[in-house]
Amino acid sequence: MGINERRKIKDLQEVTFPDRVRDIEEICGKAIPYEVDWDSLADDAAGLNFIDNLSCHRLNMALRIICMDDVGKEAVREGLHRVRLSNARDKGAMQMTFKDGVLDMRCAYALQTDGMYSDGEIRELLLKSL
Repeated sequence: MGINERRKIKDLQEVTFPDRVRDIEEICGKAIPYEVDWDSLADDAAGLNFIDNLSCHRLNMALRIICMDDVGKEAVREGLHRVRLSNARDKGAMQMTFKDGVLDMRCAYALQTDGMYSDGEIRELLLKSL
């Protein structure tokens, strides 16, 4: 891992992800933490550049629709406890699950929009289990 990757990880850890947790708290009324598999991103500069937009931003968009009323907000506060993110090397290794309050998203971040789940797909998965 080079210096640029280390700088980007530090920025994501200290600025971006805390901001995204605050965004989620504003949307649903509860801070829901992110857990990131940094090792899966360590040598993927492109993936590091796109993780926020392809996962965090998409999740927030999905949550805004789910949390449009008190029923949705309550369901998210009670049902979503953690978001796990990890990097996949290709589209075939992508996976998204929601189990025991944990939304687990494995995206191929370096593929940009070809390696993500849409906010509609995220919303559908959450709505099935909340």
